[in-house]
Amino acid sequence: MSRRYVIGGNWKMNLTLPEAQELGSGLRNRLGSHRGAEAIVYPSFPYLQTMVKRFDDSRVAVGAQDLHTEQSGAYTSGVSVQMLTSIGVTHVLIGHSERRAVFGDSDEIVAQKLSVALANGLIPTLCIGETREERHSNETFSVLERQLNSALRGHTPQALSKLILAYEPVWAIGTGLTASPAQAQEVHAWVRGYVGSLLGSSFASQVPIQYGGSVKPANAAGLLSQPDIDGALVGGASLKAPSFADIIKSAH
Repeated sequence: MSRRYVIGGNWKMNLTLPEAQELGSGLRNRLGSHRGAEAIVYPSFPYLQTMVKRFDDSRVAVGAQDLHTEQSGAYTSGVSVQMLTSIGVTHVLIGHSERRAVFGDSDEIVAQKLSVALANGLIPTLCIGETREERHSNETFSVLERQLNSALRGHTPQALSKLILAYEPVWAIGTGLTASPAQAQEVHAWVRGYVGSLLGSSFASQVPIQYGGSVKPANAAGLLSQPDIDGALVGGASLKAPSFADIIKSAH
């Protein structure tokens, strides 16, 4: 059985619409009939419907960077799960470190967002990770345990069957710093083991665990060669079609 790799490109708050369209077209052209890793792009909200159309009948899925916990109502600037699914969005990021740190998403809010996504058929990528201070204080595993337990408790393996996990050491996001393949593998192996304690070893062996943190074409292959690293959640390098396509093609 061939190994499953999942590569996500988080565009964050970048690009104008013409730039996003150019990136989408460039990515489609470069991937062509590529049949390797699964690819997901996460554009800003205003571009989602355009990108759904741009990647129609392609191997690239389109996801949202976030969603609101409520389905509708007086929540100015909020975007609900029904809004996303109604335009063809299939995936969503949950609990990205910037949502936690900049926008104040607590573990409880992250857990609510995951439940909303699951209940409405969106495929969630649950992001977990420690800050530089937490890593230096040897709190990495206690932080990840708290984040995983809060989000996953109460869910069955069946309900979580399409879940994607992303380990993103916060100290490596946008800093140019990257965990070495061995450092990342150590944490990924721990995550898989802990998920197994919550949901069973069969589930844990199948769930994809991405690495996120300054992933580039130059370091992608080394990271993806590790036994428990099943893909990447890419930031800056996903904003250029050549570099993102190279990362996708390096997963095999």
